[in-house]
Amino acid sequence: MNLTHFLCHRTAGTRPVRPTRLPFLLGCLLVVAPGLGPLTAAGARVRLATLAPKDTSFHQALKVMAEQWRKAPGGGVELTIYTDGTMGSEADMVRRMRIGQLQAAMITVGGLAEIDPAVAGLQKMPLIYRSLDEVVYIREKLGPLLEQRFQAKGFHLLCWADAGWVRFFSKEPALRPADFKGLKMFVWAGDPDHVQLMREEGYRPVPLEYTDTLTGLQTGLIEVVPSTPFYALAGQFYRVTTHMVEVNWAPLVGGTLITRKAWDALAPETQAALSAAALDMGAEVQARGRQENQEALAAMQKRGLTVHRLAPDIQAEWEAFGASIEPKVRGRMVPTDIFDEVQRLLREYRAGQR
Repeated sequence: MNLTHFLCHRTAGTRPVRPTRLPFLLGCLLVVAPGLGPLTAAGARVRLATLAPKDTSFHQALKVMAEQWRKAPGGGVELTIYTDGTMGSEADMVRRMRIGQLQAAMITVGGLAEIDPAVAGLQKMPLIYRSLDEVVYIREKLGPLLEQRFQAKGFHLLCWADAGWVRFFSKEPALRPADFKGLKMFVWAGDPDHVQLMREEGYRPVPLEYTDTLTGLQTGLIEVVPSTPFYALAGQFYRVTTHMVEVNWAPLVGGTLITRKAWDALAPETQAALSAAALDMGAEVQARGRQENQEALAAMQKRGLTVHRLAPDIQAEWEAFGASIEPKVRGRMVPTDIFDEVQRLLREYRAGQR
């Protein structure tokens, strides 16, 4: 399922952040478009767009990376960052990059899937992953294959990262999968396969853009939002959806890419410096994203959020539901070869843990 949301950070008491779809934010994603921008006295110029709100911890990590890029050998790269989705949705950013209007973008798996659908195996397999350690293991194992696929599409992978688990926030208490069937649930408008699958399962999906999430909640257009705790706090969703079920629905994953055309135009020593800076940024984004999820959850509970933890019998219902939809996810939302490889790698990992 495409449940990619953008994480954003605001301290208590500040105005609500307009919901945006976390690039990775979540995680780190940097995609540099076909060709670098014009050369300046300092070197190449790159314009990077992101849905991340200005001055969040993720934006700060990008700015640190930008400074490192500026100082890179070979003249460096001048990075200009456009925050708050001013360049459109992730799909818009990918289109802009392909025609050269942008040179870079920070995006999630939802945006990456616009380049190659194989990446869906890292996120669009609900209830498959049992821990974030499993998420990292699969990402590392699938990395070379995904890198090859991105290379074939003209992109070079720089780094991956995740920002923790997506949970369900609802206006009314809802603990079991069946409890959500009567509720209107947000679904990203750019994922028709997700919408159709939900309808087949008897749910009520409402396709919207991420920027319309809070308005949809306030007007009653939707009653449930899949979100990370951090984004639910930053976007002020929790003020309307005062219940959260603590089920690890799917991880929020992203990565950093640069077009081969842009990458190949750089000197080897410049490439090495940019790659190292991107890896540092990805590690920082992942660490901060996970930590801020926990902090956000605690803050929302103090302000009235009710967290519903799952009893063993209800947990079993969720696991059974996940198993029941696997045949519909396989080959439709996630390519068959990738779906099967994720399952094989999970069996391998779990056998090693035992």
